[in-house]
Amino acid sequence: MHKIDKNILGVAGEFAVAAELCRRNIYAQPTFGNQKRMDLLAFGPAGEMLRLEVKTKQGGVWSNCRGIHGAGVFLVFVDFAGKEADARPDFYVLSAAEWREVALAEMGRYETKHPERRVILGEDNVLRLPDEVNAQGHEYCGVGVHPEYVTSYREAWHKVQEALAQSRSAGTVIQQVHP
Repeated sequence: MHKIDKNILGVAGEFAVAAELCRRNIYAQPTFGNQKRMDLLAFGPAGEMLRLEVKTKQGGVWSNCRGIHGAGVFLVFVDFAGKEADARPDFYVLSAAEWREVALAEMGRYETKHPERRVILGEDNVLRLPDEVNAQGHEYCGVGVHPEYVTSYREAWHKVQEALAQSRSAGTVIQQVHP
């Protein structure tokens, strides 16, 4: 099994997703920097645009996933676990509504395991645990995602293609990006 340095693992996932989209004739461009709210922009032929957030792992769980919300936004999980350097990773493609379903299921698992603790899923689809605090004294936000939570979304690239086609037929831009 090949290990990717943890400092570049996320970049490897972003470029892998960009490559998969380009293979499907969708122009994809990574965004760089620490103040971003997306990892990739995907463009249709008439200028339609989607935002993609990418989460990459090579261990057992995608940790601290905060999710996505809004129209024209997708979350792609990239799994390099157990892969050799020349092997293609596994991809799982979720819309914002599908991410919310995954987060709600995790919320239920958490409530069952810790009935005495509060758990909140906000409108932004971020799971918050007000009774758990990090080293800085802030409530814990995010969720660990196990591969079995997202298996039904494996290789679901058609959703991105369909979202761009829908936007094109409607003659609208799906998402405006504002810094």
